[in-house]
Amino acid sequence: MNAVSKSSRRNLNGFSLVELMVAMAIGLFGVLIMMQVFSLSEQNKQSTTSGNDAMNEGVVSLYALQRDVRMSGYGIADVKMMGCNVLLRAGVTLVAMAPVTINHPAIPLPDANTDTLLVVYANTNGSPQGDSITVPTTSVTVPSNLTLYTVQTPAAFTKGDWVIATPQVRTCATTASPLTPTLTLTQVADTVTSTVPVAAGAGLAVAAVPSTTPPTYPTLFNLGPRPPKIAAYAIRNGNLTMCDYTLNDCGAAISAGTAANWVAIGNNIVSLRAQYGRDTAAAGAMDGIVDVFDQSLPQPSTACDWVRVSAVRLALVARSVQAATAITSVAPVWEGTLANNPTGSTAAPINLSGNAAWQNYRYKVFQTVVPLRNISWMGQVTGC
Repeated sequence: MNAVSKSSRRNLNGFSLVELMVAMAIGLFGVLIMMQVFSLSEQNKQSTTSGNDAMNEGVVSLYALQRDVRMSGYGIADVKMMGCNVLLRAGVTLVAMAPVTINHPAIPLPDANTDTLLVVYANTNGSPQGDSITVPTTSVTVPSNLTLYTVQTPAAFTKGDWVIATPQVRTCATTASPLTPTLTLTQVADTVTSTVPVAAGAGLAVAAVPSTTPPTYPTLFNLGPRPPKIAAYAIRNGNLTMCDYTLNDCGAAISAGTAANWVAIGNNIVSLRAQYGRDTAAAGAMDGIVDVFDQSLPQPSTACDWVRVSAVRLALVARSVQAATAITSVAPVWEGTLANNPTGSTAAPINLSGNAAWQNYRYKVFQTVVPLRNISWMGQVTGC
């Protein structure tokens, strides 16, 4: 009886200190393993999520960019205008207007080792070749600051339309700076019907073009009821940004007053690279087929240089949000990384060294070749 009582009392004493310490050690070891597994799982989750974010940003940014590039040249694809200076509004002149310009001098201070784009297109329903103007025979009286134009298709013009009058022969063929003469973007002040019709159904477009007369500027281009789209694209602070050059000051320096004009349309887009696709066929034998890619700015002195650019090759580089330790050893590549691809092309490699910690991120390259259809549709241009 006494032996049984002693054994029962010993069982009631519970675990010993050594047993508790062993149990605690096993529990802490288990917690440590679980925390490590959880930490690795979270890192993988964040890496996957940031990779998906980079993928989404890159796709959306490239779509927005190539949509504008695809439209470039609409309404302005004519040798009388391409490469000429255009006065957009008082004090703001667009130098060498063209469908697409890579690294245009009007776009200031992008991130290091990145390119910029300036894209121009209109929203017109008028003739892409412009309307011919004749000297009006009419009793209509207009203010002295306006010029009276008789156009071939008066129904294509309405009050408020944006127009550019051009010379019969392209005269901005000098390499002087600025190119002369400067064309003027202005609006139709009113449309009236001639009291002495020049031709059946003819009408008069009255455009606010001071100091010019129809014989001097005999072609009127209708760019549409809204101002032309002049979009400047640049990589700034690791984002793809856009500035509407028609409405805002996208000028030569970024200041506190103009920085807000550059709107981010894609986050963590760290590089933009672009090349012109050129037709290098002999004069008179243009076929619109791209022979080489390069970044040589077409000469403003001849519209033929612009006409020969029938495509643009683009690359956007998206970066993951989550940083890691030296996970990228070499910069990403694209079709323009190597020279002579195709033969005669120059190289425009992706360079991320502007960020000292660039190797601590993952990258995804999005690239495409965008045909400039409004240039190709010009066909064989005389003299080119």
